[in-house]
Amino acid sequence: MAGDHKKASSLRRADLARLTGCNLETIRYYEKIGILPEPPRTANNYRAYGAAHVARLRFVMRARDLGFTLEEVRDLLRLVDGRAASCAEVQALASRHLEAVRARIADLARIEAVLSETVSRCSGEDVPECAVIDALTRAA
Repeated sequence: MAGDHKKASSLRRADLARLTGCNLETIRYYEKIGILPEPPRTANNYRAYGAAHVARLRFVMRARDLGFTLEEVRDLLRLVDGRAASCAEVQALASRHLEAVRARIADLARIEAVLSETVSRCSGEDVPECAVIDALTRAA
């Protein structure tokens, strides 16, 4: 870990991408929309990312892995950056997100049930009649 800290003192964008596993274009985008602050420049005009950029990008990536939207990530970062964040505020935001995740899971379960039932009625033979196409046509 000490080597990571030392490496993180003056990183180029490609180094930041390699250390975090984040795509270069995603890093550029996060800078453009203000999720990731622009780093200072070196004398040669290269971006010089530091340990704080690595930590922030890892935070953002983990939040995205958990399904938080960019706006929710922005809200979390505002709470973190303001240092006035209470656990209650973070919990409220995370609870709203959890409810949205549960709603999506319920939607996916309904979709799975309909698809499963429809696919089970399909003969899979080389005939013009198809239960899946019939179901999609009826739904339209």
